[in-house]
Amino acid sequence: MINFQLNNSPVEVDIDPDTPLLWVVRDYFKLKGSKFGCGMGLCGACTMHVNGEAVRTCILPIAAVQGAVITSIEGLGTPDDLHPLQQAWVEHSVPQCGYCQSGQLMSASALLAKNPNPSDDDIEMAMNGNICRCGTYSKIKSAIKSVSKSVSKSVSKSGAEEMRNPESMVETFDPATANIKREANS
Repeated sequence: MINFQLNNSPVEVDIDPDTPLLWVVRDYFKLKGSKFGCGMGLCGACTMHVNGEAVRTCILPIAAVQGAVITSIEGLGTPDDLHPLQQAWVEHSVPQCGYCQSGQLMSASALLAKNPNPSDDDIEMAMNGNICRCGTYSKIKSAIKSVSKSVSKSVSKSGAEEMRNPESMVETFDPATANIKREANS
């Protein structure tokens, strides 16, 4: 029996330990948002988060995720409550055929969780290996940068309070929403 969290829910499966995580999520849990592209971990269509890291799941055996926290595209946002990156994808008209988009979004959200203000080089490095046959790379970069700017603005807007009393504020980045939360330090 292999136990892990999937989109914030504890789950367990009794399956061949060599079965790739992608197929467990798609076939066992019926979450079809992550796609099969190459089967060799080269195209990025299957990308999910494993403990917050963007990972190619078509080559990751389910045994390797025992006790891990897994987030698929279905755990990133909902149609009624889009993740800021999903909203940016819409605003920048990123999707064309849409096949690669779940992997692109998962890689981008992992990047922003680690680096809320990435440079162009940071974005290119993080997104390298996510293939888009429609060639929407410039739109993808624009969407990521727009979310990055909104994260930076939220820090700037709250900067006045911090300047008055910096010890009174605690800032945390929430990778699930790509937002910075500011709270009084207790």
